[in-house]
Amino acid sequence: MLDFLKKISWPLLWLFIIALPFACDKDSRHPVPIVPVDFTINVESTQHIELNNIGGWAYYTGGYRGIIIYRQSVDEFRAFDRACPYHPHDDCAIVRVYDPPVAKDTCCGSRFLLIDGSVVTGPAQHPLREYRTYYNHPYLQVTN
Repeated sequence: MLDFLKKISWPLLWLFIIALPFACDKDSRHPVPIVPVDFTINVESTQHIELNNIGGWAYYTGGYRGIIIYRQSVDEFRAFDRACPYHPHDDCAIVRVYDPPVAKDTCCGSRFLLIDGSVVTGPAQHPLREYRTYYNHPYLQVTN
């Protein structure tokens, strides 16, 4: 029995070593720091009128450099950190909505789709850091 365990332990050890890098959370490799986010807004409130229409967007405080909320459909919202993932610690590395659904960092020139946060052009190699959204009409919760 002991010989059998020795024979299978080495292949299992190698499998574990090879699989370990792939098991890590993808957020741990993202250049924008993880900060706690948890707030709720009433989308139908006059304070958030920008989000009443599909394609609407608004800036909010929170996250690492602020948050962009984008209304993708009737019941689907996306929330992204405004820090550009190219050099998130630079003072000018703040993403602004350029021409919805596109956002742009004027510091490095990277452009991102607000539909999924992906890079359209520019030197950024990572998408925008996305936060979870839960929509329970009329309330939208943004969290991580």
